[in-house]
Amino acid sequence: MRKALSIAAVLLMTIAAVYFSSCTNETALQSNSNEDSIKQVVARGEYLANHVAGCMDCHSKRDFTKYAGPVIPGSEGGGGLLFGPKFGLPGMIYGKNITPDAATGIGAWTDDDILRAMTQGINKKGDTLFPIMPYPNFNRMAKTDLLSIIAYIRTLKPISNAVPARQIFVPIAAVYPGKFLQPTVDSNMAPPASDVVKYGGYLAMVADCGTCHSPLTPQGPDHTRMFAGGYIFDLGSNKVTSANITPDSTGIGNWSEERFMNKFITYRDSSQINRDPGNQNTIMPLSLYAGMKDEDLKAIYAYLRTVQPISNVVEKFPK
Repeated sequence: MRKALSIAAVLLMTIAAVYFSSCTNETALQSNSNEDSIKQVVARGEYLANHVAGCMDCHSKRDFTKYAGPVIPGSEGGGGLLFGPKFGLPGMIYGKNITPDAATGIGAWTDDDILRAMTQGINKKGDTLFPIMPYPNFNRMAKTDLLSIIAYIRTLKPISNAVPARQIFVPIAAVYPGKFLQPTVDSNMAPPASDVVKYGGYLAMVADCGTCHSPLTPQGPDHTRMFAGGYIFDLGSNKVTSANITPDSTGIGNWSEERFMNKFITYRDSSQINRDPGNQNTIMPLSLYAGMKDEDLKAIYAYLRTVQPISNVVEKFPK
């Protein structure tokens, strides 16, 4: 029987690969306690899950009476958010409960089970996940970052919430991108943060910017026009179209780094989120992305300056 990874092994591998990789002497290694090391691993996972990879905005309940639909406190990881035809999807798909609740969440899952779901789109029962879960992206994510996220979600408060089963109108085999997936993520590594453009591309991939910021077709997002915007989301109170974020004049070609940064850091002020936006709301979880580190936002900006410019005038709030 294949031995499942234990949390201790996850933490050990992550600590060894990430946090001590830059240490050059034995004294430096010995000076870090196991407790501090575990905290660093979980902190990395918390940062990625909340502010980059989007785990919490899809797997929690969100309050769309407020700007950008912030996560409802206490619902973190509990699932239940509906993604349906109003978002252009062929069915009714719900964010799963990823808290450690044994009965309704993933408390009975091994780390291998979680890693397989995150990177292969196959759950503990062997069922195929609909690829609104960005496992094709996570399949190329650094294994150390994946394991950090797993370590973090193990710390979430267990929530008893049986999420409804999905109802999809197409065969799951028709949308499963299996042939594009690597069979293992063991050799995946993130680019060094010093390579700003490559690291920004890595973060944009982890954040799945390309899906929401690409035009939607009957076959899914048009990745031949990636980042050109045009995906329309129906929030009920209003419709909103994703922006063109290519370096074209119809996108962010004329944006300075400061303007790009302000698009996010403005929402570190809770008053900008805790307000009724009326018919000017957005699906983009700015309350979470606002917590991204300045240097990571700058890296994404640097990367987006290098992608193919695509002319596409977007009407932000279509009727």
